[in-house]
Amino acid sequence: MFRWIKKAFQPQKEGEAGQKQTKYSEKLDYSLQNNLNSIKEAFENSPDFVVRDFSETAAQGTAIAICYMEGLTDPVLISDFIGNIIQYVNASPPFKEQPADVSVRKILPAGSIENVDSIQHVYQAILNGNVVILIDGVQSVLAVPMFGGARRSVEEPTSQTVVRGPKEGFTEEISTNMTLIRRRIRTPDLKFQMHTIGEYTQTSVAVAYIQGIVKPGVVEEVTKRLNAIRTDSILESGYIEEFIQDAPLSPFPTMINTERPDTVSGSLLEGQVAILVDGTPFALIAPVTFFNFFQTTEDYYQRYDISTLLRVVRMMSFFVSLLLPSLYVALTTFQQEMIPTILLVTLAAQREGVPLPALLEALLMELTFEVIREAGVRMPRAIGPAISIVGALVIGQAAVEAGLISGAMVIVVSFTAISNFVIPYFSMATAVRLIRFPFMVLAGTLGLYGILAGAIPLLAHLVSLKSFGVDYLMPYSPFYKSNMKDLILRVPWWAMKTRPNEKAGSNKTRQAANQYPSGSNNMIDRINESDTNE
Repeated sequence: MFRWIKKAFQPQKEGEAGQKQTKYSEKLDYSLQNNLNSIKEAFENSPDFVVRDFSETAAQGTAIAICYMEGLTDPVLISDFIGNIIQYVNASPPFKEQPADVSVRKILPAGSIENVDSIQHVYQAILNGNVVILIDGVQSVLAVPMFGGARRSVEEPTSQTVVRGPKEGFTEEISTNMTLIRRRIRTPDLKFQMHTIGEYTQTSVAVAYIQGIVKPGVVEEVTKRLNAIRTDSILESGYIEEFIQDAPLSPFPTMINTERPDTVSGSLLEGQVAILVDGTPFALIAPVTFFNFFQTTEDYYQRYDISTLLRVVRMMSFFVSLLLPSLYVALTTFQQEMIPTILLVTLAAQREGVPLPALLEALLMELTFEVIREAGVRMPRAIGPAISIVGALVIGQAAVEAGLISGAMVIVVSFTAISNFVIPYFSMATAVRLIRFPFMVLAGTLGLYGILAGAIPLLAHLVSLKSFGVDYLMPYSPFYKSNMKDLILRVPWWAMKTRPNEKAGSNKTRQAANQYPSGSNNMIDRINESDTNE
């Protein structure tokens, strides 16, 4: 088994599985009919594929045709465009062998028009929402962007609720997502590096970064990992995350996924890189540290003291969600002398008729809650919350009355679940849920020593993790005193003069060194001086 795991994670040699030779690499022909027949053959049995041939109605010697996908293009633009084409080919002389862009570009309404000279690129252009113009006697075609079709409008994020801040969320359209970032970061230093990944899906992937703020090595590493992907399909950003993440066998995530443009914009300004994938509203952010999963964009939209309190609550919830069931099992099974006498008597009275040991009791309740949680997610939205709440109350109360579970265990499991929901990012909350079960087994067999035996290798594992070259427990390991101003404690905005050392590139200055609140120091003196001058 270990040999198979080792083989599975070995890098593939170039030309092995996933590296496919395409059969559509040949060049286009000078004959319009030959090119048209090749395209028709490729899109055979595709009812949404449209071909308009103007060869018969055109002037003598002029042959022109257009191809496009009906659902991927704008019908209004197509209608106007066809009218211009008909008017032009009837009035123009024969094209002969002059370049297509010289003959036709002046009638095209679009700006970014691309000359395509291979049949494979023609297929990609059509499937990307372009209108392809074929001209007889010219060994290239024009790809005119006329994107359209049904799209979801910009709405409020559904997976990340917003208390204070922008209500906009990413959509499934990558161009729209890039625009949402552009609206927040209006500088030419914001760059988008485009990639096409997936043998069959041909998914557009954009790497966003701010030149001068990001470390060049991070962008190069992200580009290298993306270019190494050889797969048939990319349907969601989770595919990309699994291919390029550090430590694929670790339960802890090394990339953040979010559907909030303000979160991505703030991360770019910190020196991080964002990966946008066409077809999904979830963007990836890297590199990240462990503490980034307990920080939200809203922490910077409200006062620093409130933000600090919320971050402390989140960190406490992390430890509660991870260790509370294990501590309860260990104390009630092995270390009863550590429990106050009155509380111990109460717990003993509750467990008097319970037939199961504390370990099996905790595992049973945790598994039951996981089933209820999953059922609430998968059921129809109208009845899902009601089923989950009613199921938890009814099952918990019935189990206590039947004597199968103690009341204290129900409280422990419920508070553990609530604490898990406090963690802002679902990927980190899921990692805690997974690790919780081994800790309960260790606590049920070895007591507090088992918890300690599990915590030490877990901490060692966290120290060894990296995210695109950045240490996972930075700035505690290694220690950076200057980065403590925005960790668990968040200082005021005017006190954060520089960006994090481990993420930012050459431009580490965030604001002026003498930036202070306007009314904090000499407000009364300025008011008195103003009154005197009057």
